[in-house]
Amino acid sequence: MSKVAVLGAGSWGTALAMVLQDNHHDVRLWTHKEEQKKMMIETKKNEKYLPNIVLPSDLKIVDSMEEATKDVDAVVLVVPAKAIRETCKKLQPYLHDNLLVIHGSKGIEPISHKRISEIIEEELTGTNYLDIVALSGPSHAEEVSLKHPTTVTAASTKEEAARIAQDLFMNQYFRVYTSKDIIGVELGGGALKNIIALGAGISDGLGYGDNAKAALITRGLAEISRIATVLGGANPFTFIGLSGVGGDLIVTCTSVHSRNWRAGNLLGKGKKLKEVLQHMGGMTVEGVRTAEATYQLAEKWEVEMPITSGIYEVIFHDKHPKDVVDKLMQRNKTNEMEDIIRIWSNRYSH
Repeated sequence: MSKVAVLGAGSWGTALAMVLQDNHHDVRLWTHKEEQKKMMIETKKNEKYLPNIVLPSDLKIVDSMEEATKDVDAVVLVVPAKAIRETCKKLQPYLHDNLLVIHGSKGIEPISHKRISEIIEEELTGTNYLDIVALSGPSHAEEVSLKHPTTVTAASTKEEAARIAQDLFMNQYFRVYTSKDIIGVELGGGALKNIIALGAGISDGLGYGDNAKAALITRGLAEISRIATVLGGANPFTFIGLSGVGGDLIVTCTSVHSRNWRAGNLLGKGKKLKEVLQHMGGMTVEGVRTAEATYQLAEKWEVEMPITSGIYEVIFHDKHPKDVVDKLMQRNKTNEMEDIIRIWSNRYSH
């Protein structure tokens, strides 16, 4: 049995805490809201984020960072990307040597363009933690909380750290693979697929069918691979696994559980961004922030990302989704394999 602090009591943080509790660990689920703590303790539910799911009776709910992290072996950060820096600042005084830091957050920070693990590393400078692990894959919290079969990837530059995370989480319904490609896992499964999920929702909102969505997912994967390998040095093989088209991209683009798909669907039906976010009831739509950051990156490094650019125009410049789709369809003719050749050439030219 290990002692684990899960920081963030949204849907995904709660679901991961339940997995850890099922594995007989000593789990402390931290929320920064006292009223949420009281509600979860009294009702044994997290009604806002996981309606009708009964929490394990022995799951500890706390709102004190000190209490959550006392003597723990691992910390699991599962807060929205925009809250990572603030949460790490609160966490830093309570870190101790050889503590494993795992994160299940998704996104790229606008302006700095840093991945989640880079933000964590920057904020936890001067502390001697074991390593950072990214946990990502096709995994809706709603289904994990119901113990439906789920597979994810634990990625770290240190294989030992990824294996420790694998041992913490893996059980009969939650299968964990390991990877050393934390860049690919964070960019492909963790961040960029949310942009394409917005696009899939827009396509469905416009009333288009399976042909359009299949094209969007496939060409979206090409964009993900392009920028992740050119800028981050990710392994192209990562994007045919759980953190790419093999899982995370498909499930996020096709499921009504996906916040990004739901937000895109409303955009496709003519809603403006402000209306869409209000409709989401305060739940974070990571693809919006990531679309901004990725658009900035693509512009800076002159990486061709027409789908991302189109979604950015819809979100931030009120372009009509139909006009963006028409523009995408009328782009210059090209050969499908050019992308693949370019991606592999960029990675292995040296």
